[in-house]
Amino acid sequence: MSLIIEAVYQNGVLKPTGPLPLKENERVQVSIRTPDDVQKALDAVQRSSGLIPWSGDMETLRCIAEDDEFGILESP
Repeated sequence: MSLIIEAVYQNGVLKPTGPLPLKENERVQVSIRTPDDVQKALDAVQRSSGLIPWSGDMETLRCIAEDDEFGILESP
């Protein structure tokens, strides 16, 4: 299972802002991204928007963008 949650760092502890679907004492791995990291990624997307012309419909574009078959790891 993969989750993306928001948390607040207080007194040396990360505190989720809402309940989590986890069992008591369940072990997890944590990856931390600060809002600055997210904003930098959004800025990069904004700068690159429109570089590749697309004349098709949005549903087809979404399918291509989300399909693993067209991912970078599948490239020759």
